[in-house]
Amino acid sequence: MIPPLPASQPPRPTRIVGRALTCTVFVLAGLLFYVSARTAHGTDLRTDASLLRLGDVIQQRSTQNQQIQAQIGALQDRADGLARQQGRTPSDAARLGSLQQSAGLEALRGPGLTVTLNDAPPNATARIPGVPEPGVNDLVIHQQDVQAVVNALWRGGAEGIQVMDQRLISTSAVRCVGNTLLLQGRVYSPPYVIRAVGRTEALRSAVDADPAIRNYLQYVDAYGLGWKVQESGELTVPGYAGSVDLSATDGR
Repeated sequence: MIPPLPASQPPRPTRIVGRALTCTVFVLAGLLFYVSARTAHGTDLRTDASLLRLGDVIQQRSTQNQQIQAQIGALQDRADGLARQQGRTPSDAARLGSLQQSAGLEALRGPGLTVTLNDAPPNATARIPGVPEPGVNDLVIHQQDVQAVVNALWRGGAEGIQVMDQRLISTSAVRCVGNTLLLQGRVYSPPYVIRAVGRTEALRSAVDADPAIRNYLQYVDAYGLGWKVQESGELTVPGYAGSVDLSATDGR
């Protein structure tokens, strides 16, 4: 005999709570879709032109900083002209010129060295038997590579150093953002050109003896990173034209 079915019972509290939560989720989802549609006004929020990529923001700031530096340079030239009109004595002029030269504010000429670093070709493979195939980081110039060259040139007695089109001063710092170089508020892409005025033989010896550069040259041989050193009998590095105030946000 088939046993009788149990009498109908009211739903258990757990089922009531589950159904209530399910309804709440659907209501919230609908509200979210409605708000998104109202905010986007029929456009894709993720591709809105107002949401610039980080690279675009950096490039925009770099252009602004370049314009500001040009304005500062023009104002500095004007200030120097007004100072000359005030009738400084020859000794005052000589002392000021010496201080500006030491601070890197005046152009510098003399024998020197030019070092160029560049990324390897994107499709580069190992060029030496037994060397593992390169990863992405093995094929690009890093901050420490540029910094190693700058440090070696200072140790070699450089009187002044220029990276790309900018003169380095005591507050300058070499930084990398992704695969680009950030220097004093401006952004550069490889190849990176570094120029130094000083005794060519001493500069070359310091570069050749630097351990970090020797390590970099192993990657040059293995994967084809760019490396070029040129000696010059007459080299010119420009004077620094930016602000000399310390700042945590100006890329120095």
